[in-house]
Amino acid sequence: MTTATVPAGGAPAPARHMDPRLLFALRRGARLLVSLWVLVTAAFLMIHLIPGDPVRAALGMTASPELVAARRAELGLDDPLGRQYLRFVGGLFTGDLGSSTLSGQPVTRTIGDRLPATLQLACLAFLVALLIAIPLGVAMAALTRGGRRRGAELAFTGTSVLLAAVPEFLLAVVLAYVFGVRLGWFPVAGRQGPDSYVLPVLALAIGPASVLARIGRVEMLSVLSRDYVRTARAKRLPSHTVYLRHALPNALTATLTLGGLLLSALVAGTVLVENVFAWPGLGSTIVQSILQQDYPLVQGIVLVYGAGVLLVNLAVDVGLALLDPRSAIREV
Repeated sequence: MTTATVPAGGAPAPARHMDPRLLFALRRGARLLVSLWVLVTAAFLMIHLIPGDPVRAALGMTASPELVAARRAELGLDDPLGRQYLRFVGGLFTGDLGSSTLSGQPVTRTIGDRLPATLQLACLAFLVALLIAIPLGVAMAALTRGGRRRGAELAFTGTSVLLAAVPEFLLAVVLAYVFGVRLGWFPVAGRQGPDSYVLPVLALAIGPASVLARIGRVEMLSVLSRDYVRTARAKRLPSHTVYLRHALPNALTATLTLGGLLLSALVAGTVLVENVFAWPGLGSTIVQSILQQDYPLVQGIVLVYGAGVLLVNLAVDVGLALLDPRSAIREV
């Protein structure tokens, strides 16, 4: 009969070690929970640290002190800070983010009305960036492989660096002026049809597409120099088979990882771009709320943006671990 080995401390040795991928996911999940707690706490403290009285701003300077005091009591702003914090955290579990100090509507209703417009804009911009960057990166790698066509390489690098350095806000203004005001090809305000998506989507997508195209080209050049690609070429396989079946899947890992991180920047970039094009999303709403000192609404939108960025980063980490399990093992 086989007996289990008992270490000197008396506790039986574990039968097997935990799967590195599971341990990686648990660590990422714990890190996400800590980040969410920090985000919630920062969003709660923001309403108390920003100068000014949101109730007075909502009611106007001519409102009587009695009316202001009654409204503060109704919103629970007279309670101790600790009680307000517990009530705020408890409301998150029930989907209650409070009410707007201006309209009196629940913050969740306003966010629910405006969030789809922002998500559509960010997701379309991300898709357009990938559709531009991946073929362009592959094509430039094929054209400049082995140091060929130095002029094309320098033109591509210089143009992509310049476009990536232009802020989304400035690019949006230029696109609106040239293609909306001067040429009249596309509308410059509102969300009233497919053509109204063109300019804001391009304003968000051009910068990330430039970055991804450069990364995609570098990764593709690295893959094309590996032995298995040389073997595929030695077998006289068609060029499209070599590039699409053997090289492209291995070059996409770093490109898609960076693309996922850029998706977080795209979501944040919608704040300014939406204001340029009067887009009815969360970006324009949060700017209006800040100007009107509607702090509960600002608080809720900040939570949505922050949680979205954290979830995208988690998805990128997990996706990379699935594509390349060795990365998860190295971190564990």
